[in-house]
Amino acid sequence: MPDLGLKVGIEIHQQLEGKKLFCSCPTILRDDSPDFTLRRKLRAVAGESGQIDVAAAEEQHKDKTFVYEGYADTTCLVEADEEPPHELNSAALYTTLQFCTAVKAVITPVVQVMRKTVIDGSNTSGFQRTALVGRQGSIDTSQGKIRISNICLEEDAGKIVSETAAERVFRLDRLGIPLIEIGTEPDITSPQQCQEAARKIGYLLRSLPGVKRGLGTIRQDVNVSIRGGTRIEIKGAQDLRQLPLLVEYEAQRQKELLAIKEELKKLKLVSFAVYNLTALFKSSSSTIIQKTLQQKGKVLGMKLNGLAGFLGKELCAHYRLGSELAGRAKVKAGVGGIFHSDELPNYGISDHEVQAIKEELSCGLKDAFVLVVAEEHQARRALEAVYERAQQVLQGIPGEVRKANPDGTTSYLRPLPGAARMYPETDVPLVIPDTKTIILPETLDEKMQRYQDQLGLSRDLAEFVAKSNKVFLFEELAEKYPSIKPAFIAETLISTPLDIKRQYQLDPEKLTDENFREVFHYLQENKIHKDIMLDVLIDLIKGTFDLKKYATLGTEDIHNALKEIIKEHAGAPFAALMGIAMKRLQGKASGKFISDALRKMLSEAQKA
Repeated sequence: MPDLGLKVGIEIHQQLEGKKLFCSCPTILRDDSPDFTLRRKLRAVAGESGQIDVAAAEEQHKDKTFVYEGYADTTCLVEADEEPPHELNSAALYTTLQFCTAVKAVITPVVQVMRKTVIDGSNTSGFQRTALVGRQGSIDTSQGKIRISNICLEEDAGKIVSETAAERVFRLDRLGIPLIEIGTEPDITSPQQCQEAARKIGYLLRSLPGVKRGLGTIRQDVNVSIRGGTRIEIKGAQDLRQLPLLVEYEAQRQKELLAIKEELKKLKLVSFAVYNLTALFKSSSSTIIQKTLQQKGKVLGMKLNGLAGFLGKELCAHYRLGSELAGRAKVKAGVGGIFHSDELPNYGISDHEVQAIKEELSCGLKDAFVLVVAEEHQARRALEAVYERAQQVLQGIPGEVRKANPDGTTSYLRPLPGAARMYPETDVPLVIPDTKTIILPETLDEKMQRYQDQLGLSRDLAEFVAKSNKVFLFEELAEKYPSIKPAFIAETLISTPLDIKRQYQLDPEKLTDENFREVFHYLQENKIHKDIMLDVLIDLIKGTFDLKKYATLGTEDIHNALKEIIKEHAGAPFAALMGIAMKRLQGKASGKFISDALRKMLSEAQKA
């Protein structure tokens, strides 16, 4: 999109293994019932500049209560903000230093932990601890070099469990997990380059032994602007395949918003005025309206002069200007949405009611209107948010943080935070990083190539193994059992569990590394055969594994069993005998061994 002056920067957040950043709690995530809950209210405080951050102030205005769920054995007083943080996790710092070295970044001589004000409830303390470790690194892409402006080590936020208009519920298991945060300069100029840069950084991170692997352990934020536009931060892009679409849609959204601004450059909105229109809807057929009225809610409306036809204008696929206004109302007032004149009559609101609204609001042909159906104070707050956003339409594109939606569109989250949210952490001592002991591991690309060249894995299987959380177990087993083909080890660790999940609806996550070590030990000792590995893993998942069931028979025992089968089914064709033999000897020997032995015995019988 060179004609748009597209500029993109990305932020990568990668979780690390081991212990949490400021305590000794494990970094495991849990789904069982919590042992205790805490309830908090959070307040925004001034940063080092003496100012309160605009994003923090907006969150405080929502006046939500935050509930935190914790576990007696895996969360502690640090997560609850009832005890000062412990020393910075040295292992997490070392992994961050490895990444800094890999991208040739300048490592800061002194690492100082800072507090970053966060009032959305995702941290019990009301701030997130973060430390700058490296600057001025870079990576190469097919479309040019991408500069890395900052590499930080910070603590992950709490995991949101549920939310209502009055409160948010968070889980403390994720809070405090170490994160490497990598931010690039806005050097990316195309959606495809954005994806390539994110993939390259992801590959470098997965080359480090200290990083977590698996779904949800890495996430991307994208910053997008076009010529004449504003930096927009898009949060929560977990799928690399979605990145190009997010960038494309955001560039299109900004382009259309700038076009609307130009078209409306002479327009000035009338003063903000709210009208109570409840009486017009006493006999309405709208289910939404009737349900709200029964709960003592109101129908409030306002006029937006000069905006008729614009609220229904598409900014990008599946997203209109009316969606933009609704997004503000949803976040700032907690309403489910809005009605606007460009989409009515609809939703049970009749043409007669639309005309009555226009008369009540004194709408001309070029005027639009917006309705909100909710409790009166909530509806008024929603209309204030809509009016604020409508005013910004005439001024340009407001800088803001938006959430990535599954279809590639985005929705409003909060204003862009600024430097006002930062101030020093006084409970954690300064750290002087030791850069002399940093050893860079094999990169992911190098590992994948080695698996192909030295271990005979296919390109796809090499990539699956190298990127999986079983990579270190694979290396261990391939080295320990050289007589077993590495490709079979890789398929057993990666492909077979996926087949079990897909075909048998069983949970392969129940298979531990010790289970796999045990299975390959039995395989090496000829106590089980590789042909029945699927059955062994299924029994391990079910908890019904019994080695006696699968113990491989000796050659003499197999021959005796085959002799009995031939005798019992004299004159039967080979295929029938083979089927009977496989059923009777299931798990006792490989199909090839049984087939070869059976053919030999039949041949000898014919000669006799």
